[in-house]
Amino acid sequence: MAAPPLLRGLPFLRLRVFLHHHHRLLTPVFCTPLRPRLCSSSPSESTRSEDDVYSSASELFTVKDPPKFFDGIDEINFRKWKDKEDEILQDIEPITFLAKDIIHSDRYMDGERLSPDDEKVVIERLLAYHPRSEDKIGCGLDSVMVDRHPQFRHSRCLFVVRTDGGWIDFSYQKCLREYIRNKYPYHAERFIREHFKRSSG
Repeated sequence: MAAPPLLRGLPFLRLRVFLHHHHRLLTPVFCTPLRPRLCSSSPSESTRSEDDVYSSASELFTVKDPPKFFDGIDEINFRKWKDKEDEILQDIEPITFLAKDIIHSDRYMDGERLSPDDEKVVIERLLAYHPRSEDKIGCGLDSVMVDRHPQFRHSRCLFVVRTDGGWIDFSYQKCLREYIRNKYPYHAERFIREHFKRSSG
């Protein structure tokens, strides 16, 4: 026998009464605005907790290596360094260009003595600053020539020709490094580290 209509509606009536009396407790639950969710192409990610979603979001915007910004003092020091770097480059550029031109161009044949003008500049601007210049000159300096390196035959370098007929190679880069250390002691090592293949010879 079917229940009377009034009895069939009783469970719904009880629910309405319950909701009416407890609407203040339930309102925060039903009315809490949803936080924006990250889009996901994976169905399994739709079941992740809210904490997981926001944790992933923060990971997306976390930079492993944040950019380094100069503060005022660092910026001033950096500008001072760049100015000094430019000064050193301008200072050594002429002699560096000349040394490379002598060694790498076809101006001089292997074993050829430098011209008087080139020789004077090389002696005064390079050889004089070699850390072992006295050992290189030995009994006396007769001339400077360019020739093949005794060990690395594919390379050319400068040579001191002594008054006794002996000759020995010397590195123009060692001369430049020592020149920079003498003239720019506070910036020399950084400059050498950044502009020379080898920091010591």
